[in-house]
Amino acid sequence: MNDFQAIADRVEIEALRAEFSDAVMMRDRPRLASLFTPDGVLRMPDIPVEQIGREEILAGGERLQSQWDFFVQNTHPGTIRLDGDTATGRAYLHELARTLDGREGLNYAVYHDRYRRTEEGWRFAERVYEVRYLDTSPLTGTAPRAAAAPAPTAASFTEPATAGRLERVAAALRANGFAAEILDDAAAARARIKDLIPEGAGVLTGASETLRLSGIDEDINAGGRYDAVKPRLLAIDRATGADEFRRLLASPDYVVNSVAAVTETGSLVLASGSGSQLPANAGGAAHAVWIVGAQKVVPDLSTALRRLEEHVLPLENARALEVYGRPSAVNRLLVLNAEPHPGRGTVLLLREAVGY
Repeated sequence: MNDFQAIADRVEIEALRAEFSDAVMMRDRPRLASLFTPDGVLRMPDIPVEQIGREEILAGGERLQSQWDFFVQNTHPGTIRLDGDTATGRAYLHELARTLDGREGLNYAVYHDRYRRTEEGWRFAERVYEVRYLDTSPLTGTAPRAAAAPAPTAASFTEPATAGRLERVAAALRANGFAAEILDDAAAARARIKDLIPEGAGVLTGASETLRLSGIDEDINAGGRYDAVKPRLLAIDRATGADEFRRLLASPDYVVNSVAAVTETGSLVLASGSGSQLPANAGGAAHAVWIVGAQKVVPDLSTALRRLEEHVLPLENARALEVYGRPSAVNRLLVLNAEPHPGRGTVLLLREAVGY
């Protein structure tokens, strides 16, 4: 390698490290993930975190950044050692942060790096984050509120997410252990259900406008293809068959439902007035499938709860008054942050808005 090439490589690697800090500060998570090789690794043993591949790095960044009130990262140049198409190096960091739950502090840290030359230019093959000093004393400064992102409006709760946001949500869900697919519309989801659920399986459907409007509820409960749980529930005398009623609700082979919201960090939020349908969704059912319209995508959990209270509940309340003659309420809330049993939960994200 000639001296000119070595200088050019060092300049590009230093620019790569600066791009990393800029993507962090600007909360540009897709750009951050793109700075790694496809099989690149981000390790933070002190946290602990290990993210392998761009999808995991993207989803992990979304989860972390959704917790910030503010975050500042200053990166200082360290050593770079070139070895052909690979290199190693270190970068030194001074950071301060406060999370939405009140944790705060400042630290000094080191990134131990491995770099690789690719067709896209130099990329991180590995970054290992080592904390050298941590001070959790209360910070006296604040983040100017005017700089905060505007809160979602009521209208934004009905607008379908863009293709890019759906891709980010799907990546975050997969990183959290869910299977996730993006489909064009409710008709595609209706067809996909037949692939996902074997004929003759016991299937419970949730009380969902998405299922009703898509025709999925009718397919399952009146189509004859499955051992539908809901018709069996309706035939039970609640006074004498309460135990059987609860068992059927709690542990079907499959539960098919929708959600009130799905976050860009890969969490699902469900609500119920009675709580009867939540056990199957939480883990009682052997398998779960959630069909989610594109308008249900929100940035984080706090916005998901706002969507539930300000948008979903009024609409469900009106429906409950018309159908049952009594109002609805959020008496039970279920948040699924991850699926610990691989293959159990599948989320079908639709490109269109369905339900509310």
